[in-house]
Amino acid sequence: MGERLFTAVVPPVAVIDELGRWVDPRRDDAWRWTDASDWHVTLAFYADVEPWRYDELVERLGGAADRTRHFSLSLRGVGCFASALKARVLYADVADPSGVLPDLAGRCHTAATTSGIEVARHAYHPHVTLARRNQLVDGSRHLRALAELATTPWDVTEFALVQSFLGQGPRGTPRYEVRECFPLGTVVSLRSPSAWPGEE
Repeated sequence: MGERLFTAVVPPVAVIDELGRWVDPRRDDAWRWTDASDWHVTLAFYADVEPWRYDELVERLGGAADRTRHFSLSLRGVGCFASALKARVLYADVADPSGVLPDLAGRCHTAATTSGIEVARHAYHPHVTLARRNQLVDGSRHLRALAELATTPWDVTEFALVQSFLGQGPRGTPRYEVRECFPLGTVVSLRSPSAWPGEE
């Protein structure tokens, strides 16, 4: 079995703090709420990366970053998967006025497939997961409570390649570790492996 990896845009601490001020007063026992230190916008998920494919994936992700200009994102409003009345996931929606995010997600997907890594193809809906449930529930109350959610825009200048360790986080959640960072619109320059922001 290979490594579980994903690429993601990680909001800056100031934006995470803003989101926390919206979410924290509304946490309840009806949902399993994600920790603020784990909030991110997934670009592409790689469920099983064999070790000998890692270097090629990193090289191709560097190329994807080099072809992507800096862009602005913010968080605006909330939603539920699969629906408001039959909800299993509560999320913060992502505002992407430049429309760059889906293109970057596509490049991250292609970087894997051209490296021989199998990646599921789904319609891309950028979001930050706030809470989950095992059983479907009516999410309308939380949608109303968080309907006006909004954060300050931030300039996205890099994305990360993150490893997910199942069951190693608090309460059996995954633990995340940043393996590489890829600056956008520059020659590839990789940062040394580091802890996920919540572990620093």
